[in-house]
Amino acid sequence: LNNSPSRYKLTLSGTLRSPKINFHPPFLMLMPVPLGVESEGVVTIIPQEYIRQSRIRVKLPELELADGTRTCPFSVQFPKGQDIVLSSDGTANELICRISFTSSKPMSFLGDILFIDQEENRLLEQQTIVFLPYTRTWHCTTLIKKL
Repeated sequence: LNNSPSRYKLTLSGTLRSPKINFHPPFLMLMPVPLGVESEGVVTIIPQEYIRQSRIRVKLPELELADGTRTCPFSVQFPKGQDIVLSSDGTANELICRISFTSSKPMSFLGDILFIDQEENRLLEQQTIVFLPYTRTWHCTTLIKKL
């Protein structure tokens, strides 16, 4: 003050926290079913390093069939909601996610289901879905890879 040097030194420090999500189980295997029958699996989404509430949404892949039509054989439901809510101790609630697949036409697919938070963090983690034909039934293996 009054052009005199300060006697105090101010030091600030911090930790960079980047939101991420983990999945349990680390992979998901859907049971083989006949064409037109739904196959479903449940995954727990475990948010980490969130400093404020957020909402998870899912980007599902659209597939092009041999005849040129486009379809999305997946559906996703969050039975207890898709909001990440922080508790008083700073931890976030876990989310339950049901992933379903059904198709009336044969198809194979290798791609991603993206989980995106409210701040458009697309590269948190993703689930890679692989479909392999098994006679007239389909087998889905979901592998989780960290980016």
